[in-house]
Amino acid sequence: MAVTKKSRPKGRYWILFWLLLFLGAAGALVARQGAALRVAGELRTLEADRQALEARRAELDQRIRSATSLPVLGPKVQRSLGLGNPTDSQTSWIVIPPLKTPDRTP
Repeated sequence: MAVTKKSRPKGRYWILFWLLLFLGAAGALVARQGAALRVAGELRTLEADRQALEARRAELDQRIRSATSLPVLGPKVQRSLGLGNPTDSQTSWIVIPPLKTPDRTP
């Protein structure tokens, strides 16, 4: 009866194993860095788009404020409704007295 030894991997196989493990980890790291660079580029693009949209919004808000101001709308309303500027005798002030609060005596 022959006694057999369990065969253990030789040194060159261990070196190959560790080399492949290192290359796999390095490959994963490079892939992760590449993905991070792509995401950073997309983020820069989105940030530039956001700034452009904010500038456009500020411009449109300014245009709305100027278009709805009294000096712009006043003449347009007067022309469309056939109105003119009132004279002093045509102007009247309405005074509304303050509301009285009910007495709350205990």
